[in-house]
Amino acid sequence: MRAWLETFTVALRLGLTSFGGPVAHLGYYRDEYVRRRAWLGDRDYADLVALCQMLPGPTSSQVGFAVGVRRAGLLGGVGAALGFTLPSALLMGSFAAWVGAPGGGALVGMKAAAVAVVANAVAGMARALCPDRARLTLAVGVAAALALAPGPWAQVLAIAIGALCGIVWLPGAGEDDAPDPASRTGSLRATVLWAVAFAALLAVPAVVARATGSELAARFDLFARAGSLVFGGGHVILPLLEVDVVRGGLVDRDTFLAGYGAAQALPGPLFTFATFLGVASADGGTGAAVLGGLLATVAIFVPGLLLVLAALPVWDRLRHARRLRRALAGANAAVVGLLLAALYDPVWQAGVRGAGSFAVALGAWVALSQWGAPAWAVVIGAAALGAGLLER
Repeated sequence: MRAWLETFTVALRLGLTSFGGPVAHLGYYRDEYVRRRAWLGDRDYADLVALCQMLPGPTSSQVGFAVGVRRAGLLGGVGAALGFTLPSALLMGSFAAWVGAPGGGALVGMKAAAVAVVANAVAGMARALCPDRARLTLAVGVAAALALAPGPWAQVLAIAIGALCGIVWLPGAGEDDAPDPASRTGSLRATVLWAVAFAALLAVPAVVARATGSELAARFDLFARAGSLVFGGGHVILPLLEVDVVRGGLVDRDTFLAGYGAAQALPGPLFTFATFLGVASADGGTGAAVLGGLLATVAIFVPGLLLVLAALPVWDRLRHARRLRRALAGANAAVVGLLLAALYDPVWQAGVRGAGSFAVALGAWVALSQWGAPAWAVVIGAAALGAGLLER
């Protein structure tokens, strides 16, 4: 119980302070879970990032969930997922107070802090995962390619190419890099169980909706399909949901875009945009709105988390093999390149919009990298600076 409470409270603090979108979240995670708490090492963390990047679903939430599972088993994963998601879900459920706030100086400061967090994460991971010229060259090549041809499928392809390069081009890399002791291998029987649960979660609501005409089952099916078919995180889910939600008549386009704008202004996972849609599309009073928001939130997150549970036991066994360790050495270098490309777009482009935000980002980077300040304190300080210096 103590380990569960610890994973929940740490994730809750991250959920309250992790601005900047999915890639920035990976930086916050590394600062908290790897650098400050040493729950796992850089290689094990990068392995989890590589695995979750290959799976459909909310990538940053899946990584946080996997870290929780590593730390305290299934309950730890649930605590980590719940803590990280709860603040954003509650805020999105009461969106009216937030829709008009996206342009404030405090938000500008928070986005600038996200630049520093991601830059610090890239530097730290590059030192650990790109210790030679070959892997550093691979990381830079991946970053350049993704900057020129961005997209979620390009990210998955980049990691696959990085793994292939690790086998072919880096014959000695990774063979002496044993997985960190924090990793825990689950049962292959559990893999089958969670895979069946994932398939049932997708199939049963769709069948029930068609057989009974249940509106609740249809809503669950809509959000579960979105959460299980999207690669690349929260930004990618926008066009898929727009087709089903706006063209399907659940909410109008203005409401849809207002909610998405609010999601950009809040900490935590962008997938809680579904919470907003579930509340906004509910017919009835407060009870119906709460039920709609809860249903949409569970439906969009749970499929991706079930996939992580199904994949982890297999992943833990396979990554001990020498050839796979070489592949992971290349894939981890590609993860560094992926983060480097994301540091440019969207993190830098969204976070540095002038001299003031650049100054805040520099200060935040010095606080993180030179003075060892915790990321949450840096974010709060950047928000205060933004509100005081950058408010228009």
